[in-house]
This record gives sequence, structure tokens and C-alpha cells, in this order.
Amino acid sequence: MTWTMADLWGYVEPLDPRPRERHPAVPVRGQNGKAFPVVDPALLSSLDGQLEWQRELYKHFHRNPELGLQEHQTSARIETELAALGYAVQRIGGTGVVGVLANGEGPVVLARADIDALPVTEDTGLDYSSTIDGVMHACGHDMHIATLLGAAKVLADHREAWSGTHVALFQPAEETAAGAKAMVADGLVDKVPRPDVALAQHVMPVEAGLVGTTAGPILSAGDSLKIIVHGRGAHGSMPHNSVDPVVLAASIVLKLQTIVSRETLPGQFAVVTVGSSNAGTAANIIPAKAELRLNIRTYDLALREHIMASIERIVRGECAAAGSPKEPEFEYYDQFPLTSNDADVNEHVTAAFTEHFPDGQVYQATPATASEDFSTIPDAFGTPYTYWTVGCAPAEAYRKAVANGSVSADIPGNHSPFFAPAIDPTLETATRTQVVAALAYLGRNQQSKEG
Repeated sequence: MTWTMADLWGYVEPLDPRPRERHPAVPVRGQNGKAFPVVDPALLSSLDGQLEWQRELYKHFHRNPELGLQEHQTSARIETELAALGYAVQRIGGTGVVGVLANGEGPVVLARADIDALPVTEDTGLDYSSTIDGVMHACGHDMHIATLLGAAKVLADHREAWSGTHVALFQPAEETAAGAKAMVADGLVDKVPRPDVALAQHVMPVEAGLVGTTAGPILSAGDSLKIIVHGRGAHGSMPHNSVDPVVLAASIVLKLQTIVSRETLPGQFAVVTVGSSNAGTAANIIPAKAELRLNIRTYDLALREHIMASIERIVRGECAAAGSPKEPEFEYYDQFPLTSNDADVNEHVTAAFTEHFPDGQVYQATPATASEDFSTIPDAFGTPYTYWTVGCAPAEAYRKAVANGSVSADIPGNHSPFFAPAIDPTLETATRTQVVAALAYLGRNQQSKEG
């Protein structure tokens, strides 16, 4: 996934369950303008023979979730699977794993899957439920692992169909925005070939099998902020001796509401949420300080900076007006970058998807107010990227919920203790998207047509 792939993603998409605009079934075209197939259908027919292996992998990772930067057993299993497929494997960023499969001349394609779980107690009743108390794969990262490993197997088993280098990157700690930074800090850009393009996907609580793509912003930037304001403590019966930080914090909360309603251009997206307000320990004691915790979501980075400046301006102004004896304190944390898809890469991958999947299966996704840290990796390389979504909710249940207008109530979202992707067809669809997107650049027939 803060609701990052980490807050309320499951409650973003289902609130608008109307049919999306479908991408036209435009075939992929080379520079000569002629349409060509990206993937030989016979190649992906091999998926049927490996899906049971992938199902068992998925259930294994679901049973054995690990929190961010603690994914030691998860990483060890990923290393074992990649090595068996012939990938050159290395650890980067503690529990991050990267496998590189070089297969002659051609582009370098990086595909990323996140691997961490959440501090959530599972309540799905599945026979492969989490065996770890208080920890659950409630955001689908176990599905991401299994599908990227599945795509790696397809590519490793069919090297005659492509040329270039496939980089399978398994990133820890997405939920806390720490994993991508850890891999970059550990020298990622110097340890693996520089990718020409980077790819990522995420399962979503929409109808299983649907694939959503869009150019430009697809996930918001996300920032959390802790603010401490200072007052002067006193006996509750003698408020005249105090500078009351509770009243000060309350006035700040109210004034912050004007940032979106009065400082942001109507129609421009922004969210400023005060999710926590804490002060004091007893009814008859006026405390010496109060703490607020905020969350900010934006699609525009200039607006993001404006909002942060406005928050600090308002807080300082209210503190001055209240006679606060000390300057307020600001601490930004859990900061997630904007995920904004490169238009050319998105168009190329979307065209590959619309050619491969049946008409109507690929749709125009709307930007989500969730956030995540994938873009930190391609940005470190200076590489263009695209990020898409794959539906994972059981089709019949989802359609019934849409008809009843009860999607948000009846379809568990990401981070819910009831979150349970439909293994079929989600596993196969998400593996196909990884393969099709990679071969849109690595496929031999594409390179010969474009060359």
C-alpha cells in the first residue's frame, strides 16, 4: 500500500464501481506501422503447466507473512526459486532480492514486486491463512511475488522467444516507504544493469481478471506529518494560568480545513487529513503540549509543496496568536513519491495488453488516492516506467455487489483482515500481464519489426 498500498486502497476503487472506459483493441505497432503480435500464444500456453506450482507458492507466502525489512524467510525462498530458473541472484537493501537473466543483445526490462506483509490479524477463514499472529498479507504482495516468479519461469523456459535482459526485483517494506530507499541506498543502480524500462503492478478489489492502465498519475504522493504544539500547563480549575494546547490544537484542526476548500483550485485534487489529536492525561490538568498527526495526498508536486508550506504557516500563526511559549515542531515521515506513468511506456504496454487479452478486459483506470514507493527505483536509474492494476475480487460476488450498490461494504479491500484475492483467475492474469509487458520490449518479433 498511511493508506499507501497502505491505508484504504480497497475503499478507493469500490466506491466508484461503474464500468470504466475500455481501452480500444489497438494492436501493437512497430516503427514501420505494421501490426505484429507481441507474444506467441503458444508461449503462454505453458502457463497451464506451471499454475499449480504458482498456486502453492502463493499459499506458502500467504501462510508465512513477514513485516517490512523482516522478510528473511520470504527473501530466502525467492532466492531459491530464482536461482533454480537460472537467474543471477543477489541481496540488495537487506531483504531485497534481485535476479538478472541475461539472454543476448537487447533491451533491459526491470519488473518489480513488493514482498512485505502488514500488522493485521487475518480473519478470512482460508485453509491457508496466516500462521503468524497479528501479521497478514492483507495487500496482495504475496500474489505479486507468485506472479513475478511465474513470469520469470515463462521467460527462463522460453529464451528462444526473446532477447535482452530481464531483471526481476523483489522489494521489501513498501508499506512503510522504506524498502525502495533501502535498495537504492545499498547501491542498486551500480549492482544491476540499467533498465530501459521499469514495470510494476498491484492487485485491486475490482472484478478479478480486469487490467487497468493509465498515463500520468495513477497513485498520489503521500506524506505523513507529526506536529507538536507547546502551551503552558496548569490546574484545570485555573485556566487563566495556562496557554491551553488543547484549544490551540483544536483551532489548528479547524483552520487546516481551509487549505483544500479555500487555497486549492476547485477541481484540483488534494487531501489534508488530521488523523490523530492527542493531549493530556486527566480531566483536571491542562497539559503542556499537544500532538497532531496529518496525512497529505496530491497528484501535483507543486501543489504538494504549497500544501506543506500552508500547513506550517497556519500552525505557526495559530501558535503565535495563542501566545505559545515555544515554536511548533514538524516531523515529516512515511513519505511516498508520486507514481506517474510515462505516457509512451503506458501506451506501448497498454497496446500489448489490449492485443493479448479479450476485448473489454483492459480498461482505462482512474487515479487512486493510495500511494506507494515503486517509482523511487526507476527514478534512481532515470528510467521511464508504467504501473498497472489487476482485479482480484471474485467476479460473481463483485458483480452482485455492484448491482446492489454495496461494493464498499461487501468486497473486502486491501488492508482489511478479510482481504482474500480470488486465486483464479487473478494468478494467471497477473502472470500474463508481467510476461506480455516484458515481451513488449524483449520479444524477438517485436525487435525485428521495430529494427
